[in-house]
Amino acid sequence: MSSEHNYRYIDREKSWLAFNARVLQEAADSAVPLLDRLRFLGIFSNNLDEFFRVRYAAVRRLSLTGETGEKVLGGITAQQLVKDITEIVIKQQSESLRVLNIIEKELEKENIIFVNENELCQEHQNFVHDLFIQKVSPELVTIILNDLAEFPLLKDTAGYLAIKLVMRTDDKPKVLGLLKPKKEVRYAIIEIPKNINRIVVLPEIGGKKYLMLIDDVIRYNLNNIFNIFDYESISAQMIKITRDAQLDIDSDMSKSMLQKIATSVKERRIGEPVRFVYDSAMDKDTLAFFLNRMKIDASDSIIPGGRYHNRRDYMDFPNLGRFDLLYQQKPLIPVEGLSLEGSILNKIAQKDYLISAPYQSFSYLIKFLREAALDPKVSAIKITLYRLAKNSQIISSLINAAKNGKKVVVQIELQARFDEASNISYAEQMQQEGIELIFGMKGLKVHSKICVIDRMEAGKTKRYGFISTGNFNESTAKVYTDVTLLTSHQQILKDVTKIFEFFDINYRLHRYKHLIVSPHYSRSKFNKLIDREIHNAQAGRPAFINLKMNSLSDFQMIDKLYDASNAGVKMKLQIRGICSLIPGVKGMSENIEAISIVDNFLEHSRIFIFCNDNNPEVFISSADFMTRNLDGRVEVTCPIYQEDIKKQIIDNFEVGWKGNVKARYHSEKLDNKYRIRKENEPVFRAQLETYNYYKNLHENTDINLNPQT
Repeated sequence: MSSEHNYRYIDREKSWLAFNARVLQEAADSAVPLLDRLRFLGIFSNNLDEFFRVRYAAVRRLSLTGETGEKVLGGITAQQLVKDITEIVIKQQSESLRVLNIIEKELEKENIIFVNENELCQEHQNFVHDLFIQKVSPELVTIILNDLAEFPLLKDTAGYLAIKLVMRTDDKPKVLGLLKPKKEVRYAIIEIPKNINRIVVLPEIGGKKYLMLIDDVIRYNLNNIFNIFDYESISAQMIKITRDAQLDIDSDMSKSMLQKIATSVKERRIGEPVRFVYDSAMDKDTLAFFLNRMKIDASDSIIPGGRYHNRRDYMDFPNLGRFDLLYQQKPLIPVEGLSLEGSILNKIAQKDYLISAPYQSFSYLIKFLREAALDPKVSAIKITLYRLAKNSQIISSLINAAKNGKKVVVQIELQARFDEASNISYAEQMQQEGIELIFGMKGLKVHSKICVIDRMEAGKTKRYGFISTGNFNESTAKVYTDVTLLTSHQQILKDVTKIFEFFDINYRLHRYKHLIVSPHYSRSKFNKLIDREIHNAQAGRPAFINLKMNSLSDFQMIDKLYDASNAGVKMKLQIRGICSLIPGVKGMSENIEAISIVDNFLEHSRIFIFCNDNNPEVFISSADFMTRNLDGRVEVTCPIYQEDIKKQIIDNFEVGWKGNVKARYHSEKLDNKYRIRKENEPVFRAQLETYNYYKNLHENTDINLNPQT
């Protein structure tokens, strides 16, 4: 491909949709266990909901201003992008239905059978009737629509059954020769309850397991709901609406940040509709009625779908006791030298440790905080929180510390998207326990993952802490790949303390000797690191850059990587999600190869490795190469100094890079082509081999574990 390339970037929204297509590929992959394939379908659906609520909503807002937004979007107009997204999503939805049909047929071979309201045997009919009367009916919200002056507000991403009742009339014309009277049609809507498991397990018969969606339980009992009407026919098709979920925070100085976010989250429920999904079997007059009454026009994203929507519920699909149809869960690997018994602080005082989730246990971090909460020598704990587990052990540990008289300072991000309500609840809980809360700064999200404690030793304050690529969330730590550095490196932790000082007094700009901190220093520092590789390559010295991250979409950083490629710097990029960089273009990016790994775990760690004339500099980070991470958030990138941990991270990257099963190439075609194994090349599944790497690291007592210098 010549250097006269038509464009330099892939649109980030289309690249994101290509990532979600990779998730759908996992659902379609016959090598993936059947029940996990359903789980991937659920992830695909959930991802798409969030995409429309945020990314599509932002593009739609731009398109409605009348501006093209080409500079922001990398060469495509917002208006055209809205159309392109809709076309791509319609194709993906069709593919997802095809995949679901295949999975259901495969499940039947395993004696797991989905049935609808027309396929029930007598035993199941009685069960479904009783279930409806006892559990479903009391939860239903049913609204007759015809005579309402105002259409009811539909909840964002909730599922609804659109009901059409054709009323019974006298078919005989009253006057000979006149047309028969037009039949009266009534419309209604039923909200599918969320607090009842969507997937109903019916009684087993003859060794076969039967399943039914709650939607069909309702359909089977429509006459129980509408028996006061004299109708001739009744139909029920599913619809779903997605609303703009962008938070609009007011500037009222009299309100606290907590109040502003809480108000904005409540207002999200009335956000503008950005997507309408409907059952393609719906009658045209029914579709027209709902679109008209809901004031949805052709400029909005109207997506025909199948009989069922909200397949995100498959993320919680019951295991049915069929663990043979799920990925095998492997035991967690201990971290060599650390124990969940005894003092973890004493261990960290001697050397740094790396925790690699989900292969190793998140419990080491809980142990760290639990010990700090009880240790009489510990005077203060400071931590940033972004996304938390439903019943967070992190929060309980911090409250325990406060009750033991420690000074606990928590920077909690109230604008963590879709976790705002949860974080507000946790913030209120911590306030009641006397924990000092910091809610961040206007225009800056805090996305860093840092913790530092102060401990008095020999009359002086010594710091301990941890810095991570992922959230301090014990639930996601089971499925997200992240690395966390446990350290007592005093200079690094002094920089961490400065970040908390910045939270407190954010008009004062700090200098950091070790950490790279957004929004003030990340862009310039990364540019310098890349420039050094360019200089070395031009001087004939070894030069390479290995980057692992979730997303790469900042045009300036992409241009810098193109410059490095043209200078001869070899680059390996593992980009799980969005990749706006186009690799492999002669004269632009011929020295760049980029892959994405999508597998059982969500690749989430950010690892940056720079050759530095064969003396590699290694970093872990909370930041992707996205404009928001570099310029609009507080992010922390931490250097790795200890040689054994540096080797672990380099090895971690290389194991991922060797993957030849779940690795797809990034390309301008967005076609998600798999990396093909060479002849006689053994199968190398990166996540499985990463597990084996840490297992071997633990079992090999000859591994060099040098203390920090």
